[in-house]
Amino acid sequence: MRSTRTTATAALAVAALLTAAGCSGADQTSTGGGSADAASLKLLATTPAAKGGLTTANWLLEDEPDSLDLDTQGTSAGRVVLTNVCERLYQLQPDMSVKPLLAEKATTPDDRTLVLTVRDGVTFHDGTDLTADDVLYSLKRHADPDMEQSDEFTNVAAMKKTGDREITVTFKQPDALFTKALAGDAGLVWNQEQVEKSGEDFGTPGQPDACSGPYELSRWSSGDSIVIHRYDDYWGKKALTGKVVFRWASDSALVNAVTTGAADGAYTESPNTASALRGKKGVDQHYGPSTASLVLIPTERGGLKNAAVRQALSLAIDRVGIAKSGYGGLVEPWATPVGAGAWGYEKPVFEAAQKEITNAPDSPSADDLTRAKKLVDESGVDKAAPVVIGTDASQGRTVVANATRSALQRIGLKGRIKTVPTAQFEQFYSDPQIRSEIDVLVGDWYISKSDPIGFYDNGLSDSSNNWVGFKDAAYDAQVKKALGTLDDAERARLAVEVQRKFTDEAVWISVAQVPSVLVLNDKLTGPPASMAYLYYPWAAQLGTKTAEGASGTGKG
Repeated sequence: MRSTRTTATAALAVAALLTAAGCSGADQTSTGGGSADAASLKLLATTPAAKGGLTTANWLLEDEPDSLDLDTQGTSAGRVVLTNVCERLYQLQPDMSVKPLLAEKATTPDDRTLVLTVRDGVTFHDGTDLTADDVLYSLKRHADPDMEQSDEFTNVAAMKKTGDREITVTFKQPDALFTKALAGDAGLVWNQEQVEKSGEDFGTPGQPDACSGPYELSRWSSGDSIVIHRYDDYWGKKALTGKVVFRWASDSALVNAVTTGAADGAYTESPNTASALRGKKGVDQHYGPSTASLVLIPTERGGLKNAAVRQALSLAIDRVGIAKSGYGGLVEPWATPVGAGAWGYEKPVFEAAQKEITNAPDSPSADDLTRAKKLVDESGVDKAAPVVIGTDASQGRTVVANATRSALQRIGLKGRIKTVPTAQFEQFYSDPQIRSEIDVLVGDWYISKSDPIGFYDNGLSDSSNNWVGFKDAAYDAQVKKALGTLDDAERARLAVEVQRKFTDEAVWISVAQVPSVLVLNDKLTGPPASMAYLYYPWAAQLGTKTAEGASGTGKG
């Protein structure tokens, strides 16, 4: 997988939300007074199962989707809606594991061949049967160079229909992450006839969906709402909620809608939502695993090009202080640059490896600072040249920037903060010329696949995200070997070795992991709290906490 700023956008929003969250919850399940203790923060993959059905749910998005064709406009707002309507060949689970879905079975005759058996008995919402032809059409559409998911097909040599319900994919080289991509937008299965019938208007208001999921698109009234209804002929388990009405609001409008009961919930991204909803009666906040993290991303402009100086900075950062001051304890000090939501397999292996990292303490000890100062002294770096820290004025990033400057001062270096307007902050990621003005960026990142190796390609010598110019032929070879290793246990072992090298060299400096956030009417339960909500039919499990509430609380 290629990590890009497209995949990182939601992490920015989640981080901003938690900046405002402050003291919004004492644990991961509901709102309460006081600040959470980051060290004891335990994230839950999902909320408790619902006991009753819901007639109508009113759900809020931060923005109206630009399109419901995720091949052309892959936005989070579109995914939150479409993940209930459209299905993929594989499915990301609330615990961030992946399993076959519309691909009823998958086999690998050799390490360069994937054979998918298309599930029988599935109908699209227009009543027609899902066929292998639809699957092949969809895969080829995703692979088109003009489409959002085309990079997921870089290693694909050919895709063919090899049986009545069989598709065979052959690869130029083994690709361990391809099936994980099929749990994302690269695995969406479209109704070919419907897509071609809609033509260029596919995915726009007034057009039907072309999918097979537990809900069907009923109406998209541009500027007002999107409505989906339960699809009664769905091949799998029927959805608990009969209808979901999506509207869009942000800031005070979203807060008012949730607190008054006009809206039943949202996967929130607004920077003001959590703090404004703190302590409000009738509202729960849930926190779940995500791959998102807060990071410091060094550039090759100045002293941080030196690995010893990067290592020293990592040793000196007060991650607990950042979590408490900037994020109310709702982010967790973290030693790797990818959140635990990436541990979609071999979780004990990655959990153990995380604890073995020694150069990213939660809070620096006297020994850590002594070691850091020695690294700086031995590096020969110019101590008089200030390290320029790039940030915007948001509370969370400001706290991280100030903590970074303090850490530099503790190890005998100078720090200077360069603050830009939030609207210009994204330019640091996209424009090397703008980035040439800073030595380190207060950043954030997430990956769309639940596999840590999907992050570590950012350290490859030729990666556009390797801003510091880290070059290590052995590292490159190990990453590429892991990306081509299909056996989970062996890939996890290789990924841990790669992770150790990346963190030892402090190619990026990890600060904290960031959870996914769900705001929900306190009478309701059932959806996942994890980042899987972007790819999993969360509305199908939304319902009431008690069977007596089966008539539903929603309006409209």
